[in-house]
Amino acid sequence: MHRRHQSIPLQQAAQESPTLSLLMGRVRESADRMQAIRSLLPPALRSSVQAGPLEEGCWCLLVSSNAVAAKVRQMLPALQAQLKSQGLGVNAIRLKVQNR
Repeated sequence: MHRRHQSIPLQQAAQESPTLSLLMGRVRESADRMQAIRSLLPPALRSSVQAGPLEEGCWCLLVSSNAVAAKVRQMLPALQAQLKSQGLGVNAIRLKVQNR
């Protein structure tokens, strides 16, 4: 028997796969939170902070250096308040320094 494999768009594959669908939902939720706090970040830091995983009420922000982590750590109460005000609250925000 000769089978022909037909390619499908990534979006369709993700919707049809429960695992991929769950993963895409988490990515979307994390991106929504990042959009909600972006305006609170100083312009010089915005490119140094990226949305990370969201797991069990804890959201991770990926930062480029220890200095950026220190500044963002000072801002955590304001970031959490912003998220809560937009209905995107999390129990905690943790920071992870990305090694380059």
